[in-house]
Amino acid sequence: MTRAGIAREIAIDDADRRDEPIIVMRDVHKWYGDFHVLRGIDLEVMPRQKVVVCGPSGSGKSTMIRCINRLEEHQRGQIIVDGIELTSDVRNIEAIRREVGMVFQQFNLFPHLTVLQNLILAPMHVRHMPRREAEELAMHFLNRVRIPEQAHKYPGQLSGGQQQRVAIARALCMKPKIMLFDEPTSALDPEMVKEVLEVMEELANEGMTMIVVTHEMGFARSVADFVVFMDQGEIVEIAPPEEFFAHPKSERTRLFLSQILHH
Repeated sequence: MTRAGIAREIAIDDADRRDEPIIVMRDVHKWYGDFHVLRGIDLEVMPRQKVVVCGPSGSGKSTMIRCINRLEEHQRGQIIVDGIELTSDVRNIEAIRREVGMVFQQFNLFPHLTVLQNLILAPMHVRHMPRREAEELAMHFLNRVRIPEQAHKYPGQLSGGQQQRVAIARALCMKPKIMLFDEPTSALDPEMVKEVLEVMEELANEGMTMIVVTHEMGFARSVADFVVFMDQGEIVEIAPPEEFFAHPKSERTRLFLSQILHH
């Protein structure tokens, strides 16, 4: 497949849904035993929007985005992703996971497989792609994250920043419509944070729908269409970045920003 062919293949085909939200969360609740971790989450994300979710530790940010691809199960409310409602129906869960890529704090790469082998695994087994095509796709995305020369190394031979870029490339190999990032830079040394954020900014500029849980407020300012502030399992405030940082409405938001921006 030519590079242009690959680019066409991965073009986000959302013209038919451009005016409808690609993610809808309505009154979503989740409990861990007696602990009420999500308390009535309402959120809509349109195709191509970039959303940054921030808030103190334990506020439910990671749980919320993990509910979007059913890594966590919500007990009440409604979650609809790309027109499909998330229920206990396994077929719906599988359909949504094919469209939603996820990048975690830890890179979760298979240490005994090379970078290239890590990348071709899901396209071959889930999308039933021939090996040669999967390898072409993998190299395309390793170029995109600027580490094609690492293809035949093992994850342990790479820096943390390189491993996280491999994890992003691996998620992109499934050609997702949506990318979820759960604190993707929090396990990295400060000098490696920049290289990962740059790759994420490029993705954002290309029109990928993204939800990013992060404390990187510079990224939120430059990339987000809107910022979601969570505290104690609730969405406290949603606003465009310029408004969020300059004129936060809630006292809880102001306190959080005063703490995080002065560190």
